[in-house]
Amino acid sequence: MAVKVGINGFGRIGRQVAKRLIEQFADAVEIVGINDLTDAKTLAHLFKYDSNYGIFDGTVEARESSIVINGTEIGICAIKDPAQLPWGQLGVDIVLESTGLFTDASKAKAHIDAGAKKVLISAHTFGIQAGLMTTIHAYTNDQRILDMPHKDLRRARAAALSMIPTTTGAAKAVALVLPQLKGKFHGYAMRVPTPTVSVVDLTVTLAKGASVEDVNAALRAAADGPMQGILGFTMDELVSIDFKGDSRSSIVDGLSTMMIGDNLFKVLSWYDNEWGYSCRLAELTALVAGKM
Repeated sequence: MAVKVGINGFGRIGRQVAKRLIEQFADAVEIVGINDLTDAKTLAHLFKYDSNYGIFDGTVEARESSIVINGTEIGICAIKDPAQLPWGQLGVDIVLESTGLFTDASKAKAHIDAGAKKVLISAHTFGIQAGLMTTIHAYTNDQRILDMPHKDLRRARAAALSMIPTTTGAAKAVALVLPQLKGKFHGYAMRVPTPTVSVVDLTVTLAKGASVEDVNAALRAAADGPMQGILGFTMDELVSIDFKGDSRSSIVDGLSTMMIGDNLFKVLSWYDNEWGYSCRLAELTALVAGKM
Protein backbone atom coordinates (compact mmCIF):
# COMPACT_ATOMS: atom_id res chain seq x y z
CA MET A 1 0.00 0.00 0.00
CA ALA A 2 1.40 3.40 -0.99
CA VAL A 3 2.44 5.82 1.73
CA LYS A 4 0.43 9.05 1.63
CA VAL A 5 2.36 12.29 1.19
CA GLY A 6 1.36 15.92 1.62
CA ILE A 7 3.40 18.80 0.21
CA ASN A 8 3.52 22.16 1.98
CA GLY A 9 4.73 24.72 -0.55
CA PHE A 10 4.41 24.05 -4.27
CA GLY A 11 7.17 26.35 -5.51
CA ARG A 12 10.30 25.46 -7.47
CA ILE A 13 11.37 22.61 -5.15
CA GLY A 14 7.89 21.37 -4.28
CA ARG A 15 6.96 20.95 -7.94
CA GLN A 16 10.21 19.20 -8.91
CA VAL A 17 9.94 16.79 -5.96
CA ALA A 18 6.36 15.99 -6.95
CA LYS A 19 7.49 15.20 -10.51
CA ARG A 20 10.24 12.91 -9.26
CA LEU A 21 7.89 11.08 -6.90
CA ILE A 22 5.30 10.61 -9.66
CA GLU A 23 7.87 9.49 -12.25
CA GLN A 24 10.05 7.24 -10.07
CA PHE A 25 8.18 6.25 -6.90
CA ALA A 26 4.48 6.08 -7.83
CA ASP A 27 4.19 2.51 -6.50
CA ALA A 28 5.51 3.47 -3.06
CA VAL A 29 4.24 7.02 -2.59
CA GLU A 30 0.91 8.73 -3.27
CA ILE A 31 0.59 12.53 -3.14
CA VAL A 32 -2.79 13.23 -1.54
CA GLY A 33 -2.63 16.93 -0.69
CA ILE A 34 -0.83 20.17 -1.53
CA ASN A 35 -0.90 23.36 0.51
CA ASP A 36 0.09 26.57 -1.27
CA LEU A 37 -1.30 30.09 -1.19
CA THR A 38 -1.61 30.09 -5.01
CA ASP A 39 -4.78 28.96 -6.82
CA ALA A 40 -5.10 25.51 -8.38
CA LYS A 41 -5.15 26.79 -11.98
CA THR A 42 -1.80 28.54 -11.55
CA LEU A 43 -0.24 25.60 -9.72
CA ALA A 44 -1.33 23.18 -12.44
CA HIS A 45 0.02 25.43 -15.19
CA LEU A 46 3.40 25.89 -13.48
CA PHE A 47 3.63 22.16 -12.80
CA LYS A 48 3.00 21.26 -16.44
CA TYR A 49 5.05 24.02 -18.10
CA ASP A 50 8.53 24.56 -16.69
CA SER A 51 10.99 27.01 -18.26
CA ASN A 52 13.98 24.99 -17.07
CA TYR A 53 12.86 21.40 -17.58
CA GLY A 54 10.20 21.58 -20.26
CA ILE A 55 6.66 20.22 -20.44
CA PHE A 56 5.59 17.50 -18.00
CA ASP A 57 5.20 14.18 -19.82
CA GLY A 58 1.73 13.39 -18.54
CA THR A 59 -1.73 14.84 -18.07
CA VAL A 60 -2.43 17.80 -15.80
CA GLU A 61 -5.88 19.27 -15.19
CA ALA A 62 -6.93 22.08 -12.85
CA ARG A 63 -10.20 21.95 -10.93
CA GLU A 64 -11.67 24.41 -8.46
CA SER A 65 -9.83 23.08 -5.41
CA SER A 66 -7.64 20.32 -6.81
CA ILE A 67 -5.33 19.34 -9.62
CA VAL A 68 -5.48 16.03 -11.46
CA ILE A 69 -2.12 14.57 -12.48
CA ASN A 70 -2.10 11.45 -14.65
CA GLY A 71 -5.70 10.81 -13.62
CA THR A 72 -5.09 11.12 -9.87
CA GLU A 73 -6.85 13.97 -8.10
CA ILE A 74 -4.81 15.87 -5.50
CA GLY A 75 -6.57 18.29 -3.19
CA ILE A 76 -5.32 21.87 -2.95
CA CYS A 77 -5.67 24.11 0.10
CA ALA A 78 -4.32 27.55 0.96
CA ILE A 79 -3.77 27.66 4.72
CA LYS A 80 -1.05 29.79 6.33
CA ASP A 81 -0.92 28.00 9.68
CA PRO A 82 0.38 24.44 9.16
CA ALA A 83 -1.28 23.32 12.40
CA GLN A 84 -4.63 23.88 10.67
CA LEU A 85 -3.87 21.73 7.63
CA PRO A 86 -6.09 18.68 6.97
CA TRP A 87 -3.28 16.14 7.12
CA GLY A 88 -5.14 13.93 9.61
CA GLN A 89 -8.30 13.96 7.51
CA LEU A 90 -6.29 13.00 4.42
CA GLY A 91 -4.40 10.26 6.26
CA VAL A 92 -1.04 11.85 5.46
CA ASP A 93 1.96 9.78 6.56
CA ILE A 94 4.75 12.14 5.44
CA VAL A 95 4.74 15.90 4.89
CA LEU A 96 7.34 17.49 2.65
CA GLU A 97 7.97 20.96 4.09
CA SER A 98 9.01 22.98 1.04
CA THR A 99 8.01 26.55 1.86
CA GLY A 100 11.40 27.51 3.28
CA LEU A 101 9.57 28.99 6.29
CA PHE A 102 9.28 26.10 8.75
CA THR A 103 12.88 24.95 8.70
CA ASP A 104 13.45 23.63 12.22
CA ALA A 105 11.81 20.90 14.26
CA SER A 106 9.90 23.24 16.56
CA LYS A 107 8.17 24.99 13.66
CA ALA A 108 7.68 21.89 11.53
CA LYS A 109 6.04 20.13 14.49
CA ALA A 110 2.86 21.97 13.53
CA HIS A 111 2.43 19.42 10.74
CA ILE A 112 2.46 16.64 13.35
CA ASP A 113 -0.13 18.55 15.35
CA ALA A 114 -2.23 18.65 12.17
CA GLY A 115 -2.19 14.86 11.93
CA ALA A 116 0.88 13.96 9.89
CA LYS A 117 3.11 11.16 11.14
CA LYS A 118 6.47 12.47 9.88
CA VAL A 119 7.88 15.69 8.40
CA LEU A 120 10.80 16.01 6.00
CA ILE A 121 12.28 19.49 5.96
CA SER A 122 13.83 20.62 2.70
CA ALA A 123 16.51 22.73 4.30
CA HIS A 124 29.85 15.60 3.63
CA THR A 125 40.74 10.44 3.15
CA PHE A 126 42.76 13.36 3.35
CA GLY A 127 41.48 15.35 6.28
CA ILE A 128 40.49 19.00 5.77
CA GLN A 129 42.07 21.66 7.95
CA ALA A 130 40.10 24.60 6.53
CA GLY A 131 38.24 25.62 3.41
CA LEU A 132 36.79 28.57 1.54
CA MET A 133 34.01 28.13 -0.99
CA THR A 134 32.34 30.29 -3.59
CA THR A 135 29.11 29.08 -5.11
CA ILE A 136 28.69 30.51 -8.59
CA HIS A 137 24.95 30.20 -8.39
CA ALA A 138 22.07 30.56 -10.84
CA TYR A 139 19.67 33.31 -9.87
CA THR A 140 16.71 32.33 -7.66
CA ASN A 141 13.28 33.70 -6.82
CA ASP A 142 14.71 35.52 -3.81
CA GLN A 143 16.17 38.05 -6.24
CA ARG A 144 14.46 40.81 -8.18
CA ILE A 145 13.78 40.72 -11.92
CA LEU A 146 14.14 44.51 -12.06
CA ASP A 147 15.63 46.85 -9.46
CA MET A 148 13.20 46.68 -6.52
CA PRO A 149 13.47 46.91 -2.72
CA HIS A 150 15.04 43.95 -0.90
CA LYS A 151 16.64 43.73 2.54
CA ASP A 152 19.83 42.55 0.79
CA LEU A 153 20.65 45.58 -1.34
CA ARG A 154 22.60 43.47 -3.83
CA ARG A 155 19.69 41.06 -4.31
CA ALA A 156 17.56 44.16 -4.89
CA ARG A 157 19.28 44.60 -8.26
CA ALA A 158 18.04 43.07 -11.53
CA ALA A 159 19.05 39.39 -11.41
CA ALA A 160 19.53 38.90 -15.16
CA LEU A 161 21.76 41.93 -15.65
CA SER A 162 24.59 41.51 -13.14
CA MET A 163 26.82 39.12 -11.28
CA ILE A 164 25.69 39.59 -7.69
CA PRO A 165 27.79 38.70 -4.63
CA THR A 166 25.70 37.64 -1.65
CA THR A 167 25.60 35.27 1.29
CA THR A 168 25.34 31.48 1.13
CA GLY A 169 24.21 28.90 3.62
CA ALA A 170 26.40 26.24 2.01
CA ALA A 171 29.32 26.52 4.45
CA LYS A 172 26.99 26.27 7.42
CA ALA A 173 25.21 23.31 5.81
CA VAL A 174 28.52 21.45 5.42
CA ALA A 175 29.10 21.77 9.17
CA LEU A 176 25.63 20.38 9.87
CA VAL A 177 26.34 17.30 7.74
CA LEU A 178 29.97 16.95 8.87
CA PRO A 179 30.21 18.34 12.41
CA GLN A 180 33.97 17.79 12.40
CA LEU A 181 34.24 20.67 9.90
CA LYS A 182 32.38 23.17 12.05
CA GLY A 183 34.30 26.44 12.14
CA LYS A 184 36.60 25.32 9.32
CA PHE A 185 34.50 26.48 6.36
CA HIS A 186 33.37 29.85 5.12
CA GLY A 187 32.23 31.28 1.84
CA TYR A 188 29.85 33.38 -0.20
CA ALA A 189 27.72 33.13 -3.33
CA MET A 190 28.09 34.88 -6.65
CA ARG A 191 24.67 34.91 -8.29
CA VAL A 192 24.92 34.90 -12.08
CA PRO A 193 22.36 35.47 -14.89
CA THR A 194 21.53 31.82 -15.64
CA PRO A 195 18.25 30.08 -14.64
CA THR A 196 19.63 26.82 -13.23
CA VAL A 197 22.88 24.86 -12.69
CA SER A 198 25.50 26.17 -10.31
CA VAL A 199 29.10 25.32 -9.47
CA VAL A 200 31.05 25.21 -6.21
CA ASP A 201 34.58 26.60 -6.30
CA LEU A 202 36.16 25.00 -3.22
CA THR A 203 39.64 25.77 -1.89
CA VAL A 204 40.87 23.59 0.98
CA THR A 205 43.99 23.04 3.02
CA LEU A 206 44.52 19.32 3.57
CA ALA A 207 45.90 17.79 6.73
CA LYS A 208 48.40 15.74 4.75
CA GLY A 209 50.11 16.10 1.41
CA ALA A 210 48.61 14.83 -1.84
CA SER A 211 48.74 15.38 -5.58
CA VAL A 212 46.08 16.41 -8.09
CA GLU A 213 46.02 12.80 -9.24
CA ASP A 214 45.49 11.58 -5.66
CA VAL A 215 42.58 13.93 -5.05
CA ASN A 216 40.93 13.18 -8.39
CA ALA A 217 41.38 9.45 -7.85
CA ALA A 218 39.69 9.64 -4.45
CA LEU A 219 36.78 11.66 -5.85
CA ARG A 220 36.38 9.33 -8.83
CA ALA A 221 36.45 6.27 -6.54
CA ALA A 222 33.68 7.77 -4.42
CA ALA A 223 31.63 8.61 -7.52
CA ASP A 224 32.04 5.08 -8.90
CA GLY A 225 31.56 3.41 -5.52
CA PRO A 226 29.62 4.28 -2.36
CA MET A 227 28.34 7.62 -3.69
CA GLN A 228 27.36 6.43 -7.14
CA GLY A 229 24.30 8.30 -8.35
CA ILE A 230 24.89 11.07 -5.82
CA LEU A 231 28.41 12.24 -6.69
CA GLY A 232 29.70 12.38 -10.24
CA PHE A 233 33.14 12.86 -11.77
CA THR A 234 33.99 14.03 -15.27
CA MET A 235 37.12 14.78 -17.27
CA ASP A 236 35.10 16.10 -20.21
CA GLU A 237 35.27 19.76 -21.19
CA LEU A 238 31.72 20.67 -20.21
CA VAL A 239 29.83 23.87 -19.36
CA SER A 240 26.90 24.59 -17.07
CA ILE A 241 24.08 23.79 -19.52
CA ASP A 242 25.42 20.24 -19.85
CA PHE A 243 24.34 19.55 -16.27
CA LYS A 244 20.77 20.82 -16.51
CA GLY A 245 18.45 18.05 -15.35
CA ASP A 246 21.32 15.99 -13.88
CA SER A 247 19.93 14.05 -10.93
CA ARG A 248 23.28 13.80 -9.12
CA SER A 249 23.96 16.21 -6.26
CA SER A 250 27.44 17.18 -7.40
CA ILE A 251 29.65 16.42 -10.40
CA VAL A 252 33.37 17.07 -9.92
CA ASP A 253 35.12 18.82 -12.81
CA GLY A 254 38.36 16.85 -12.70
CA LEU A 255 40.07 19.03 -15.32
CA SER A 256 39.82 22.01 -12.96
CA THR A 257 41.44 20.41 -9.90
CA MET A 258 44.65 22.29 -9.07
CA MET A 259 47.16 22.66 -6.26
CA ILE A 260 49.90 24.80 -4.76
CA GLY A 261 52.51 23.05 -2.64
CA ASP A 262 51.23 19.66 -1.55
CA ASN A 263 48.22 20.53 0.58
CA LEU A 264 46.44 23.60 -0.88
CA PHE A 265 43.83 22.45 -3.40
CA LYS A 266 41.06 23.90 -5.53
CA VAL A 267 38.19 21.70 -6.72
CA LEU A 268 35.21 22.64 -8.92
CA SER A 269 31.96 20.71 -8.77
CA TRP A 270 28.77 21.29 -10.78
CA TYR A 271 25.19 20.76 -9.65
CA ASP A 272 21.68 21.46 -10.85
CA ASN A 273 20.56 23.42 -7.81
CA GLU A 274 16.87 22.61 -8.40
CA TRP A 275 16.69 19.13 -9.88
CA GLY A 276 19.53 17.42 -8.02
CA TYR A 277 18.22 18.61 -4.67
CA SER A 278 14.65 17.63 -5.55
CA CYS A 279 15.80 14.12 -6.48
CA ARG A 280 17.45 13.65 -3.09
CA LEU A 281 14.32 14.82 -1.29
CA ALA A 282 12.16 12.45 -3.33
CA GLU A 283 14.53 9.55 -2.57
CA LEU A 284 14.50 10.39 1.13
CA THR A 285 10.70 10.40 1.05
CA ALA A 286 10.66 6.96 -0.58
CA LEU A 287 13.21 5.67 1.96
CA VAL A 288 11.13 6.88 4.91
CA ALA A 289 7.99 5.51 3.25
CA GLY A 290 9.62 2.10 2.97
CA LYS A 291 10.21 2.01 6.72
CA MET A 292 6.62 2.86 7.68
